[in-house]
Amino acid sequence: MICLDHEGAIEMSNQFISANKIKMLEERMKALGMEERDIEEKFIHSQGKGGQKVNKSSSCVYLKHIPTGIEVKCQEERSQAMNRFFARRILADRVEEALHGLKCSSAKKIQKIRKQKRKRARRAQEKLVIDDK
Repeated sequence: MICLDHEGAIEMSNQFISANKIKMLEERMKALGMEERDIEEKFIHSQGKGGQKVNKSSSCVYLKHIPTGIEVKCQEERSQAMNRFFARRILADRVEEALHGLKCSSAKKIQKIRKQKRKRARRAQEKLVIDDK
C-alpha cells in the first residue's frame, strides 16, 4: 500500500505520517472490506496556486473504488505521498458512509448542520412576521 522508511514512518516534505496512522487506516480498510486490488489509482496535475511546481508535478491523487464506483480526488498537500494517504482516508470515509448510511460521523455532522440551519430559518421567518405586524 504505502511505503515505509527504515524508521517506520513516511517522510513527506518535512512532515511525517506515523506508522501507527498507516496501520490504523489499513485496519479500517480491512474492516470495510476494501482491498488494494479493488482501488484504481491515478496521479494528475494539481490545480490552483503553486505555479510551476503544480504545473510540472503530478501530486493530485485520484482513487476509484471499483466495487462501489466511489471516486475521490485529493490535492490537499503538495506531496504526492501525503495525498495518497489522505485520499485513502477520504475513500474509506465515503465507502463507510455508503455501506452504513447515516451511522457515519461525517453524515451525522452534516445532519446536525442542516438541523441548525432549519432552526435559524424558522427564527428569521418568525422575526419577519413579528416585524410586519
